[in-house]
Amino acid sequence: MYRLIGFNPSPYSIKMRAVLRYRRLPFIWDNRTEARAVAQQHGLPPVIPVLAMPDGTYMNDSTPLIHELERRHPGERSVVPSDAAQAFLAGLIEDMADEWITKCMFHYRWYYAPDRIFGTHWVTSDRAPGKITAKTAEAAKAFHDRQVGRMALVGCTETTKPVIEQSYARVLAALEAAVPTQEYLFGTRPSLADFGLFGQLQILATDPTSAAIMRRDAPHLHTWLMRLDDASGVEGEWLPGGADPGRAVVDLLRLAGETYLPFLHANAEAIEEGRDTLRVRLLGHDFAQAPFKYQAKCYRALRSAYAALEPGTRARVQPVLSQTGCLAYLA
Repeated sequence: MYRLIGFNPSPYSIKMRAVLRYRRLPFIWDNRTEARAVAQQHGLPPVIPVLAMPDGTYMNDSTPLIHELERRHPGERSVVPSDAAQAFLAGLIEDMADEWITKCMFHYRWYYAPDRIFGTHWVTSDRAPGKITAKTAEAAKAFHDRQVGRMALVGCTETTKPVIEQSYARVLAALEAAVPTQEYLFGTRPSLADFGLFGQLQILATDPTSAAIMRRDAPHLHTWLMRLDDASGVEGEWLPGGADPGRAVVDLLRLAGETYLPFLHANAEAIEEGRDTLRVRLLGHDFAQAPFKYQAKCYRALRSAYAALEPGTRARVQPVLSQTGCLAYLA
């Protein structure tokens, strides 16, 4: 049996929990153990969640975990579309969810006062259920101050607020237009793209300000998230190979071409040039933050995945990538 070590306010933890549920892999949900400490004990970076494998090995980082489960349990109930073109697009959307839409999650949680209060309470109570003391309250304040203090580092500032909030609005609009008539992005079964979006959006559906926006502007999406939390009963099919990507996929790729990929490109340039700040114009606004090596790694991985596509597959994804502004950053 697997043991997933994470906690409920973590978008990547609930993403992996939903994947394990959908794949019907027996697991224990362990939100009592400190996941970062477990990661470090096993020589891993302090990233959550951590998945303890049945063979006694440990891994973390949600995207590599998804692909490791694909390796260990190939075929049935895979979350990677069987069509290579769809699989590439799903991977790109998942990556944007993990590395860009997470900025929406972080911004709404720590920018608005009601969200800061709720987020601190949620994290504290989830880590120490039934054990809230004066000492816990001190730790909660320290956690709050640390997270608020990190906002500028990860690009969540007054200046970047319009870009981040527009990004959230566009994700809501793209998915709200689709989910009433379309079960998932790549068919009637969920892909890694759906789960990547779920992880971030489920947190945004819980924190007060972003939840109110979602309930007002995207009520169908709100209930879609509730269903995807446990899709173990879903039986479905992928879209046929060669099928045109749906409107939601196109809209999400357009967002990637206008925000996430230019951000990754600017991040890579800043690291290459040894600068301590990346600056880029996104959606008509200035965006600046510290560059991160992990996001440079993500950019290399996306470009490598595109370069590794078979010529016929590349020819099939090029039109939509070109139409949405993504191709210039991948080719």
